[in-house]
Parts: sequence; structure tokens; C-alpha cells
Amino acid sequence: MKFIGAGSRPGRPEIHHDGVFTIPNVLTVVRFLGVPLFIWLVLGPKEYGYGALVLAIMGSTDWVDGYIARRFNQMSNLGRVMDPIADRLALIAVAVTLVIAGVVEWWYLASLLVPDAILLWVSLYYFHSHPDLPVSRVGKIRTGLLLVGTPLLVLSKLPIPATEVYAVAAWIFLGLGLVGHWIAGYSYFWAIIRKGKQLKAVDGGLG
Repeated sequence: MKFIGAGSRPGRPEIHHDGVFTIPNVLTVVRFLGVPLFIWLVLGPKEYGYGALVLAIMGSTDWVDGYIARRFNQMSNLGRVMDPIADRLALIAVAVTLVIAGVVEWWYLASLLVPDAILLWVSLYYFHSHPDLPVSRVGKIRTGLLLVGTPLLVLSKLPIPATEVYAVAAWIFLGLGLVGHWIAGYSYFWAIIRKGKQLKAVDGGLG
């Protein structure tokens, strides 16, 4: 079974409708609601095991909602925008929590924030809102790597055997994910500029 684009049917075009209360959108909301639970588990009772479980569930729902959307024709315009935004906010909130807990250093959070801050600025400059660009393959792989690496890193802080193995595996996933994050950010940056210039040219022609 393929992981990227799972659920899609060959020959059937992907059509985004205006539905709001779809199963994928509900799963996206549930996934984001897992963030405050994770924050409480890590910063409150310091239950890293349950925190890792919450992250694993959040990561699995990211794949499941995409599968359901493509398999059962529940792709929506809202979900197209909301899903990647929820992923970004969740990963950043989790990173902030791990920095506060002393699990990762500040540079990890900065590596996530800098590309997103640049993309936010250029999006607001050209569109004053979300640029509504399709998620690239690199972006999907990047998100998947970060969603796998983060719970592994949390697991490595537990008093269990083979924590060194978990830590090494976690940083392999996270390192590749950060590289993909910057590559995806670079691609989105120029895609936003191209689309913005095209819209300005059209508006200028109409004016």
C-alpha cells in the first residue's frame, strides 16, 4: 500500500467540494486538539510515555484523514487549507513544549519557525491570506518524517531499554524532516511569488 496519495483512484480526478463537516475535517480538528493534551502530559505530570502515544495517534490520523478524503471523495476546499495549517501549528506547538521540557535545543524550534515565518510574510504580502497552493510531495514526506521522529524522541526519554536506539532513529527522521522542511519552504516561496505576480499582472490588465 502506498503511503503518499493513499486512497486515490487512478483515472478519477480529485475534486474539492465546499463541505465542512466531513470525516477528514473532523479528524483534523481532533488531531489538533491532541496538542494541548500532549503539552499537559509533558509539562505537567511528565508522562512521556502517554505523550508519545498521543503524538503517534496524531500522526496516524494525518494519514487516515487523507486516505478517507481521497478514497470516499470527501476532499474539501476547507480541508485543503486547514489540514496543512493544523500540521504546522501542531508541530511548532509540540516543538515549543519539547524545548521548555529540555528534550530538544532551541535551534530545532528555530529550524521549524524560520521557513514558516518567511512563507507567512510573503503570503501576506501577495495575498493577505493563505496562498492556497497544493501540498508538494516533498512537503508530505517532510511532515511524515517529523511526525514519526517526534514520538520516537519522546520515547528516548523514558527509563526503558534501548533508549539510545530510539534517540538515534528519532534524529535520523527529524534530521531528514528538517532538510525536507527547508527544501519544501524554498519551493513554496517561489511558488507563492510566481502566483502572486501572475495575479497582480491579471489585476493590472483588468484595471
